Amino acid sequence: MRPWLGVERTLAGLNRLAQQQGLKTENGNPVRFVPPGAKDAYYELKVYRTGAVETRPDNLHDFFNALAWLAFPRAKARINALHAAEMAREQGQRGSLRDLLTVFDEGGAIVECEDAGLNSLLENMRWKELFWDQREQVSRAMRITLFGHAAMEKAAEPWPGIACKALIVRPGADLDGAVQSWLGGLQPGASPRHLAPVPVFGYPGWADQDEAFYEDRRYFRPSRPDR
Repeated sequence: MRPWLGVERTLAGLNRLAQQQGLKTENGNPVRFVPPGAKDAYYELKVYRTGAVETRPDNLHDFFNALAWLAFPRAKARINALHAAEMAREQGQRGSLRDLLTVFDEGGAIVECEDAGLNSLLENMRWKELFWDQREQVSRAMRITLFGHAAMEKAAEPWPGIACKALIVRPGADLDGAVQSWLGGLQPGASPRHLAPVPVFGYPGWADQDEAFYEDRRYFRPSRPDR
């Protein structure tokens, strides 16, 4: 069941589901969605210490963030806890690990696929070979789930340039648990370059696509920067 898909766009509706699911930060604070206050550079630390997630239900970005908490509670709690731990160590100098956390939180995607050939094409940014030449196999063997709430917001007004940073997992995995586990294994020097970029509108059926669509270098860059 996915009760968050039918939630009313109000703080009361979001908090009702949060309470039903027993949503908590990793240090045990009940997560609740609250009206925004003054802007605070220590947003993640405040969430970790209080469980209060500032949310404007009429704002798609905030609303999708709340839905991500409901859909991926362990992964979101782990991201928040890692931010809080890193902030305590950084002494005001933001590091690459927090950049990775933010990039995945905002624009992450989860790719379920155990076909080594397809995964290799994705990781090496061979988009036309992947999404056009192998489109039937991709449709059968690869599934992409958006995780990042900013990517969800962008998808409300779709355009081919929407790209995510992807984590590849085995099909049928508990996606929330898989992301939580991956996050727990990150090293302090990890950066967004450790994640595969993926132009999600290249996936078969997500847009009007023909062979020329995948030759547009604005959206389907031909090589991958060093990780």
